[in-house]
Amino acid sequence: MFRSVVLTVALAVMLAGCQAPRPPAPPTRPVPVCAGGEMMMQTTLWFGLSKPQGGTVSASDWQQFLDQEVTPRFKAGLSVYDANGQWLEKSGRLAREQSKALLLIHGTERSVNDDIEALRTLYRQRFGQESVMRVDAPVCVGF
Repeated sequence: MFRSVVLTVALAVMLAGCQAPRPPAPPTRPVPVCAGGEMMMQTTLWFGLSKPQGGTVSASDWQQFLDQEVTPRFKAGLSVYDANGQWLEKSGRLAREQSKALLLIHGTERSVNDDIEALRTLYRQRFGQESVMRVDAPVCVGF
């Protein structure tokens, strides 16, 4: 009897070591907290003012673009900032130019994305630009 008890206890101890390890808990993402506002998107577009073929986009050209193309698409509001940008060209030369930063706060509707992409395309075509940089980020907004 003593022997069967010892064997039972020994078997139980050995089997306890064969238990499959628990998988690690899945990583948790912090839930965005928006105190006193609502979750929206912030898009900043960076418009270079130097034309590759020479010259610059004038203040009146920029204002006309803003009035005719941007404002009708974003009547709820927008902000424009003067900026100075720089980047490394493929040739290795450091390029610098004055720019305009357009800040938009908006929802996630597809039509808004279409309007933003239309602005980028129109500006590139109208002023011979290689690109218009776009930066998107979720933001908490309270009015």
